[in-house]
Amino acid sequence: MSKKDGKKGKEEEGEKEVLSEKRYEKELKKLHCELVKLQRWVVAEGKRIIIVFEGRDAAGKGGVIKRITEQVSPRVFRVIALPAPNEIERTQLYMQRYISHFPSAGQIVIFDRSWYNRAGVEPVMGFCTREETFRFLQQTPMFEQAMAESGVQLIKYWFDVSMDVQERRLKARVTDPRKTWKLSPMDFASFTRWYDYSRARDEMLMATDRDFAPWYIVKADDKKKARLNCISHLLSVIDYKDVPLDLEEFGERDMSDAYDDEASLKDRRLIPERF
Repeated sequence: MSKKDGKKGKEEEGEKEVLSEKRYEKELKKLHCELVKLQRWVVAEGKRIIIVFEGRDAAGKGGVIKRITEQVSPRVFRVIALPAPNEIERTQLYMQRYISHFPSAGQIVIFDRSWYNRAGVEPVMGFCTREETFRFLQQTPMFEQAMAESGVQLIKYWFDVSMDVQERRLKARVTDPRKTWKLSPMDFASFTRWYDYSRARDEMLMATDRDFAPWYIVKADDKKKARLNCISHLLSVIDYKDVPLDLEEFGERDMSDAYDDEASLKDRRLIPERF
């Protein structure tokens, strides 16, 4: 069998092509360039965009948010990851602390988990009543429709990860010192409640998937593919234009008052050069 026939056979059997690191970086660079174009357009046109990322623990939400934001301005792309509400916030309207972070003109706000906590972690873990969740699911479409009518574009992603992959990723956090900060008591408490989360997800999607604020599902077992697929989809649902750059040329340096400005630093507190 030739290599070509072998590749065709794998495709027919449903096996997916492995994404090489080289191709991943190449495609990600292209998407980063488009995100910079998007940024210029959002600022020039005064657009307001909200992107919501939801999904199970270890589904890869943080990874795609990092790749979206690593080459753009944090003043335009703002990431909001709110902690548990404090005593004052618990007395406010539920949506109040989220609305305070909504974008002004020329901004994109990314919610790393959002008001949809009321449809997911809160009911599953017993942090709210069944009545509160029911009321939330009834009211949220009206709330999001009002957002759309005011000119805010809302884009919602659910990252879907399989049971086996989630377990592998969570357990890797225990052994990798770089990832232990991602663990919380909530991760351990929620680990056994897979199907409770599935039912909560299904109910949420049924109640809040609307044409003016649809849910998009991201298959997330392969992190790199999920990142590329999600970012390319994000760019496809925003009707942005390429705003021409108006860059000035660098002039000549003024050398009329030149001096040895490196020598003036030699007696300062220089850090050790270990590398």
